[in-house]
Amino acid sequence: MKAHKLGDSMRPAKAVDLETRVTDEDHQALKLWLRLLACTNLVETDVRGRLRTEFGITLPRFDLMAQLERNPDGLKMNELSQRLMVSGGNVTGLTDQLEKEGLVVRMDDPEDRRAYTIKLTPAGRALFGRMAAVHERWVIELLSGLNATEKSQVYRLLAKLKLHLVSATQGQT
Repeated sequence: MKAHKLGDSMRPAKAVDLETRVTDEDHQALKLWLRLLACTNLVETDVRGRLRTEFGITLPRFDLMAQLERNPDGLKMNELSQRLMVSGGNVTGLTDQLEKEGLVVRMDDPEDRRAYTIKLTPAGRALFGRMAAVHERWVIELLSGLNATEKSQVYRLLAKLKLHLVSATQGQT
């Protein structure tokens, strides 16, 4: 396949993502943004497909279970909505599905009769443990194109970028 030079790496000549439209004349910040987005999309698409194939579960359901696994006492629906950055309606739909499958339980909140706390059931905790272990192996495999030193460098640089972005966007909606 014919390839074009982009920075210090090769990319296919056929347009496969937003980054392929970048030219040498484009601003370096734009190139970086599109490269980050392309990498994120590639990893997310692969993980979504594997979760569906291996476990018959969607990424949003996996993410909801991950939040609950990190919070064994459970989370209120609005907390889940904030953490997942989705609407309350989305969380309700995901919770309904997981509850029907016996993976989460909805409990009345004693302090607020209008609110529910969602917790993983023992079956949900066991399934999530299996999925999380496999998910970790997938991510390790997907990022194996970088050696340990390169991963550390990218991690440090992205931490610096994240701090700048938090500062630059504070107070913006």
